[in-house]
Amino acid sequence: MKDFKTTIGLAALLATAALPALAQDAPAAPEAAAAVAVPTDVAFIFNTLLFLIGGFLVFWMAAGFAMLEAGLVRSKNVAMQCLKNISLFSLACTMYYLVGYNLMYPLGNWSIGSDETGGYLGAFGVAILEAVGVTSDAVDDYSYASTGSDFFFQVMFCATTASIVSGALAERIRLWPFLIFTAILTALIYPIQASWKWGGGFLDAAGFMDFAGSTVVHSVGGWAALAGAIILGPRLGKYAQGRVVAFPGSNLTLATLGTFILWLGWFGFNGASQLAMGTISDVADVSRAFANTNAAAAGGALAALAMTQIMYKKVDLTMVLNGALAGLVSITAEPLYPTLGGAILIGAVGGILVVLTVPLLDRVKIDDVVGAIPVHLVCGIWGTLAVVFSNPDATLGAQLMGIVIVGIFVFVVSAIVWLILRATTGLRATAEEETLGFDKAELGLEAYPEFTKL
Repeated sequence: MKDFKTTIGLAALLATAALPALAQDAPAAPEAAAAVAVPTDVAFIFNTLLFLIGGFLVFWMAAGFAMLEAGLVRSKNVAMQCLKNISLFSLACTMYYLVGYNLMYPLGNWSIGSDETGGYLGAFGVAILEAVGVTSDAVDDYSYASTGSDFFFQVMFCATTASIVSGALAERIRLWPFLIFTAILTALIYPIQASWKWGGGFLDAAGFMDFAGSTVVHSVGGWAALAGAIILGPRLGKYAQGRVVAFPGSNLTLATLGTFILWLGWFGFNGASQLAMGTISDVADVSRAFANTNAAAAGGALAALAMTQIMYKKVDLTMVLNGALAGLVSITAEPLYPTLGGAILIGAVGGILVVLTVPLLDRVKIDDVVGAIPVHLVCGIWGTLAVVFSNPDATLGAQLMGIVIVGIFVFVVSAIVWLILRATTGLRATAEEETLGFDKAELGLEAYPEFTKL
């Protein structure tokens, strides 16, 4: 009887959260505020400022991923996970400069295809910034923003994709094969598929919509992680004698902190993806994206809170943390058009999907240490499909087309790279090294028992 009352109470809590979706007076697709003419210099400056602020907020997400993963792995692997995160971030920034940026944004210089017919493969070359002291008559696009701010903003998205893979494959993949894969992911895999939408390629021409990257960023990281998890195999002892063995994380305080850091960084991720702040309409839309992003995260956390109580008769903190992240991923494809209540519901579905997907992966013995595949892949797909519920210009066919094409491309290419690495450099640590822990086996460090007591 007590459990029944608890379930009813939690259901009422979710229903209360959803009421604003039914009661809001604002239409699902509000008319844009009238644009007010401003000097081009002012628009250029404010757009550039938006990119810079958004960029350093997304950069802060790197700290969030590092803390989340450090908190969810066992104490014997914490230092390695931190090392992987700072290394992958630095590598992603370098590879995106050398290859990725122009490959993703060819500006009409497609190696295969064109802006008119739909591009497939972008341009090759290093990124180049404006000259020191550049004037308005020499900038690349006077009506847009500085190249430096655009590169800075976009490279943070590239690094985010690599961070997703890191957590899923933790505690059994060796450092250098992982970094080789990261170099290929950030130089080629991520920029090529991103150019199909954000670079003006064939998916964009087909009407595929993904505002800030539920598919372009999050599901790409998820597909790459899924391929790696299947080929790499589970951690030793994870699935023993027909049951799933829980491996508690080293520090749930750090994991919670990491989630809040990611939540904060997501405001830049989604808000700055408006890509303009030079008119009343643009600024209103940026603020709308902020508010909806926050609402979706709350909806995801509340849904996971309720679902774990209903399914397991107790609340699971790690599920609630991933529920919040699931809500954020779910709203990323379209944070503008939903009402606040609609954003809560979109996020709540994401939170429910995570709670249902985690045990499903365990049943098929796919070991995902931090829940990256349910959060970023499953909810990335859901968020991309959810666009059709709020954006009147979205079509189900175009959304499915983008999901399928990007999914097949990323999964197949990633699997090929993982298999090549397994056959050449090797992927997994030995059983002895994995048992000992990467901090000792690969880094030569002793465990930090005091660290786990924080």
